[in-house]
Amino acid sequence: MKRVKSVFITPILIVVGLCASPVWAQTARWPELKANAWYAKQPWLIGSNYVPKSAINQLEMWQEATFDPVEIDTELTWAEAMGMNTMRVFLHDLLWLQDAYGFQKRIDQFLTIASRRHIRPIFVLFDSCWDPLPHLGLQHPPVPGVHNSGWVQSPGATALADANQYPRLKAYVQGVVGAFAKDDRILAWDLWNEPGADNAGSYSKNELADKTARVTALLPQAFEWAREVTPVQPLTSGVWAVDTSPDGANLGELQQIQLRESDIISFHNYSWPEYFEREVMWLKKYGRPVICTEYMARSVGSTFDTVLPIAKRDRVGAINWGFVAGKTQTYLPWESWEHPYVLNQPPVWFHEVLRPDGTSYRQAEVDLIRQLTGKQ
Repeated sequence: MKRVKSVFITPILIVVGLCASPVWAQTARWPELKANAWYAKQPWLIGSNYVPKSAINQLEMWQEATFDPVEIDTELTWAEAMGMNTMRVFLHDLLWLQDAYGFQKRIDQFLTIASRRHIRPIFVLFDSCWDPLPHLGLQHPPVPGVHNSGWVQSPGATALADANQYPRLKAYVQGVVGAFAKDDRILAWDLWNEPGADNAGSYSKNELADKTARVTALLPQAFEWAREVTPVQPLTSGVWAVDTSPDGANLGELQQIQLRESDIISFHNYSWPEYFEREVMWLKKYGRPVICTEYMARSVGSTFDTVLPIAKRDRVGAINWGFVAGKTQTYLPWESWEHPYVLNQPPVWFHEVLRPDGTSYRQAEVDLIRQLTGKQ
């Protein structure tokens, strides 16, 4: 696999670049032909949304004090043994603000580990889900019995509400994407996870009243910022809760932006297999590669054994939520926010593939993944 060495960029150079006359050569959205030619060169993509078991969120995964390359290598070795070839991995704007050079070095170290395990990640830059008040430094421990009790948004509500911070967000996007724009160890860039999510069942009291309007204005800019540094990897942002009526008349403005701007189409689907299949067929009408970047929630009908055969047949990439059970506690269901599982465990795990020691939660699931990826 060809690797182009990443370019390490100091924060001072980023500031100079932003203040000077245009430095970046802007490029347009990939034509359908280019997107499909790129996808034809890829294997069938399968993997998980990944955070090490020792990290409660993106910040704890990447900050110098808690970044754990040994654990990452161990867990990606388990993924390789199943035949997984990609992982969707979340970054955070505060990490660039805290220590741009160190963060970039840790990304490079992660890519070295992943490449050794034949895994090419999709990096997520922004995220509208869960806690809108992120902070650097020590992260709080998991809330007992609660799903994803420490995950944080990027940008947080404070930055999103302050237009004076938007140049900093641009510097983050162009700093990270620019540093690795020609590095084929990276599969793709996911610009914004579930933009505008209201988090009604968790943090609604802390959300900005005009959050959706602000994200709607920023999302196309995020695509523009990334395109200005001319990455060789495609850009995407996954639609979720999408209207699959024939004319798509009920698509929201954010979803329209996502579908209009993405080089490759990505989507989230945690529903029954017939709905997954219907959404795949609907999205294929856009004439671009289709990757599901979130699925698999056992107790609500989305399972490996029903979804993966459809994805393999239709050559749709499949990236489930959760790999190793750990501090995110996403093996607990969403409704644990209302009814924490402090006395008893749920009858079935919600997400995750492996237990903390690397053994499978359900051996039949791992066997299926190995079968479909040719690992057995």
